[in-house]
Amino acid sequence: MILDPVLDLFRGKAVTIPPLDGAFRPNTLLDDAPAFTELSEPDNLLISSDRLLASSGNAIHSIAEGAAPSVVETFPSSVTALALSPAGELTVGLESGKLVIAGKEVSLPAGIRCITALAYADDGMLWLANGSAEHAPSQWAADLMKKGASGSLWKQDAAGGGFRKVADEIAFPYGLHPMGRDVLVSESWRHQLVRFDGANGNRSTVLTHLPGYPARLSPSADGGAWLALFAPRNRLIEFVLQETHYRQDMLEQVPPAYWIAPALASSRSFLEPLQCGGIRTMGIHKPWSPSRSYGLVVRLDRQLQPQFSLHSRANGTRHGICSAAERDGRLFIASRGGDCVLSVATGGF
Repeated sequence: MILDPVLDLFRGKAVTIPPLDGAFRPNTLLDDAPAFTELSEPDNLLISSDRLLASSGNAIHSIAEGAAPSVVETFPSSVTALALSPAGELTVGLESGKLVIAGKEVSLPAGIRCITALAYADDGMLWLANGSAEHAPSQWAADLMKKGASGSLWKQDAAGGGFRKVADEIAFPYGLHPMGRDVLVSESWRHQLVRFDGANGNRSTVLTHLPGYPARLSPSADGGAWLALFAPRNRLIEFVLQETHYRQDMLEQVPPAYWIAPALASSRSFLEPLQCGGIRTMGIHKPWSPSRSYGLVVRLDRQLQPQFSLHSRANGTRHGICSAAERDGRLFIASRGGDCVLSVATGGF
């Protein structure tokens, strides 16, 4: 109703979040999964010919079963996005806003400063997600708390040339999945997946009301996709997002690690919020309690509808899932909060 914003001043506004039900029914599959390798805050996974690559800090590691990760390449700043061209060229986005393709820095338009995802279409077109016009990738929590929607989508034709802006005013685009000439984008702060027309930038919502903040997308073997959700939604955070003056004071006076905001890991400090009896009782962390961090990977079918999911619940340790990649019947999952890469057989679901 057109009067709702006015009436809300008197009647209040309900804070609701989608339930974890149906395809999102909680389980412990991520906590039960074996660690493929231990790695500090693995972020972006990439299948490159016969090896698995993972970014961690300012380095890219090659990961093999039964062996310690080996450094492939290092950069002046943290790696924030990875992609592999059809020709096998490694493409790397950096925290500094720079883009490196096959070891060479590429000139970018002035509007790109927060590279959160990269993806090549089958014809060699390169898609780039610019998460925010105001913040660097590592400052994602500040962008959310300021209710940012300054992200943008860019593309570079297969023939080369400069990047062209396809769409803007996106609330932190964090994942890309090319679909012919179009691309599917995970819009984190609006908890949805949006399909953008590659020709004119027209957008259509594909999946909305997600129970968490969507991160990167990757193809599955049967034509669907894997979607990582890096943190859960909860009522307290949704309430804080409605309280403008409280958020402003929190941003100015409280260290970022202790904001009432989503996190990649939690329960590491007694100064963190959300530690009362509703969370932990007699030293036991309730698995169904509200949490600032969580682990969640969702399997999408060819129509991009959720089929099932893998969880690390509130009392688990494999939180902060930002990326997943499938190869030869195995799904590799990067847990930034759990400092490990997991391996799960895809035929066991």
